[in-house]
Amino acid sequence: MEAQDRLDLYRTMVLIRTYEEAILREYHADKKPVFDIGAGLVPGEMHLSAGQEPVAAGVCAHLTAADAVTATHRPHHFAIAHGVDLNRMTAEIFGRTTGLGRGRGGHMHLFDPAVHFSCSGIIAEGYPPALGQALAFQRSGTDRVAVAVTGEGAANQGAFHESLNLAALWQLPVVFLVEDNDWGISVPRSASTCVTSNADRAAGYGIPGVRVEDNSVEAVHEAAGKAVARARAGEGPSLIEVHTLRLWGHFEGDAQGYRSDLDGVPGRDPLPTYENQLRADGDLDDAKVAGFQAAAGERVEAAIAFAKESPEPDPATALEFVFARA
Repeated sequence: MEAQDRLDLYRTMVLIRTYEEAILREYHADKKPVFDIGAGLVPGEMHLSAGQEPVAAGVCAHLTAADAVTATHRPHHFAIAHGVDLNRMTAEIFGRTTGLGRGRGGHMHLFDPAVHFSCSGIIAEGYPPALGQALAFQRSGTDRVAVAVTGEGAANQGAFHESLNLAALWQLPVVFLVEDNDWGISVPRSASTCVTSNADRAAGYGIPGVRVEDNSVEAVHEAAGKAVARARAGEGPSLIEVHTLRLWGHFEGDAQGYRSDLDGVPGRDPLPTYENQLRADGDLDDAKVAGFQAAAGERVEAAIAFAKESPEPDPATALEFVFARA
């Protein structure tokens, strides 16, 4: 890869991590001394994507705002990498009227039509809508593609298999992406999935399948480049599974007593791993690192401030925006 492309991947990963650390801070700020999931400026569940930055950065580097992404209940890394408006996304997480969904959806239901991004708290829900988008792209004669993201646990859902079957049958321009972070909430993949790689399942539908190991952003970038190019050329869908890492809990407040791998997790953090690789190759130095971190911090803190300064919805408007007007 060219040095600038590598730095762009690193910059995206830094922005994602900076954002997740800021949301982590704000989420827990007023939930003490006893953790209360319903308290504070950001009530409800919170699923953060620290550790999974390489997947979003590597895939979205090949996409444009005209392409579609359907993400999971752990969506922030893909939203950021695909260019979702950071201010409006943060306001939505804080439940403010300036949010993407006017504060109605929260962090698991982010929708930004400007870049064709959506996500859902329902497991494997994003696969069928991605087919609809890909079908529309195909029939309109464009080279736009859809990327459907899910976790390794959701690959056992019926929607996963039905979507792969139909996409292969109709040769739709869609890339199916599975993030394997080893844990379906608290269940290890070995206790839930009969195959060691979900990429092997692609053969049952006559489409290419590849598994990317080591949470490598450059390996993800390479695999995604081939899959996206194949979709743009009208050659149909592909399946990519990435062995990634859930650095923190399934949700904030998760004690993670079920995890036997916690002691080794910090050493697998992909951000310092990639930083050290770029430093060793001479593409990155202290000044560049400081610059990327400063730019990311400034942008993220501005989004946090925008959210906090935005008004909360008036309870009297609770029934508004529920139904579309004819």
